Amino acid sequence: MKKQQIAIVGAGPAGLAAALYLHRAGHDVKLLERFAAPSPLGSGLILQPTGLTVLDDLGLFDRIASLGNRIDRLYGADALSGRAVLDVRYAALKSGRYGIAVHRAALFDVLYQAVLQERIDITTNVDVITMHTGNGRAWLMTNTGRSIGTFDLVIDASGSRSRLKQFAIHPCEPEPLTYGAFWTSLKWCGEGFDTRSLLQRYRRAGVMIGVLPIGRTDAAGDPMAAFFWSTKPDEAEALRAAGIESWKDRVLSLWPECSAYTGQINGFDDMTLARYGHHTLAMPAGRHLAVIGDAAHSTSPQLGQGANMALLDARALAHALATSTEIDAALSAYAASRRAHVRGFQALSRAFTPFYQSDSTLLPFARDWVVPTVARIPPAPQLLASMVSGTLIDPFRPIGLREKAWI
Repeated sequence: MKKQQIAIVGAGPAGLAAALYLHRAGHDVKLLERFAAPSPLGSGLILQPTGLTVLDDLGLFDRIASLGNRIDRLYGADALSGRAVLDVRYAALKSGRYGIAVHRAALFDVLYQAVLQERIDITTNVDVITMHTGNGRAWLMTNTGRSIGTFDLVIDASGSRSRLKQFAIHPCEPEPLTYGAFWTSLKWCGEGFDTRSLLQRYRRAGVMIGVLPIGRTDAAGDPMAAFFWSTKPDEAEALRAAGIESWKDRVLSLWPECSAYTGQINGFDDMTLARYGHHTLAMPAGRHLAVIGDAAHSTSPQLGQGANMALLDARALAHALATSTEIDAALSAYAASRRAHVRGFQALSRAFTPFYQSDSTLLPFARDWVVPTVARIPPAPQLLASMVSGTLIDPFRPIGLREKAWI
């Protein structure tokens, strides 16, 4: 494909990765960000073998590995009995795969610095609210009435609250999920915790507490942990009204070792309330428009695939443009290359979420007493590890990518 004029709306992981791929392919790329200065949102996440393969393809694996923390196991137990409920080990797979837990700021900074080093055009403080097409081109409009463009292609990487995905074929909005979570990033305290594991405690499906070692935000920083408490956003005000000490007592009654973390929290303002929604665009594209990342598909974080799928989207779109001669053909190829993986994992996330975040009594009973037994019988350990890795459905071959060699 000849050189294209491309606008990318949103400077999160999806937008930054897409900018790097397309700039390196010779396209004229312009990044548009609504904040005055690009910055990350949220606490920690696990980069799975899928996302790590994309970062490796971009030449950024060593940078992120130096900041993040290797994860070999996801372990969860009932808070009262101590009975193991979840035990997923990457070692169940012979490939040598593992995850890397990172602070979102570290992932953002690695991608953002690469964009700056390659002198990709970034315009900040631009709030894009709509787009128009005509005469084979597209242009964007801001909240101030400013027109930007024209472009051959607009890439919507502006997240689940995107205002551009309405221009996709068969658009839809996220369905709010009942449960969200309070998140915060704290100083890592290792006593009683495994530095290579995501650890969680559950009380039925209404309470989930998690501790994830996420490494450093920069080379000189201290090791950190992401701490989270599952809750209904509708009940957040009641928690606040009861007071921070009441909440801390509740946490410590279920997981006493967390005192090292609750002691670092002075009030609810030290935490961020995350709200989750579920949606999957049937066709993540429209006229002169590609939709990637959370704008194209969002869900609960139970399977930990969000940022990883966004990175895969960026690679898939770049591959489609590189192997097509026309924009329309590239958009069709992009959508087709991601369809099975996205829809498969969105379905898995929707199915598994109620076992960990819901008001059900039957589902957590099955989770606590049936699933742990079944999960020990092959090939269940391998299937669970593949699910967590994001490779249960092959995401690589359709986007022209070979998985990173782990050993």
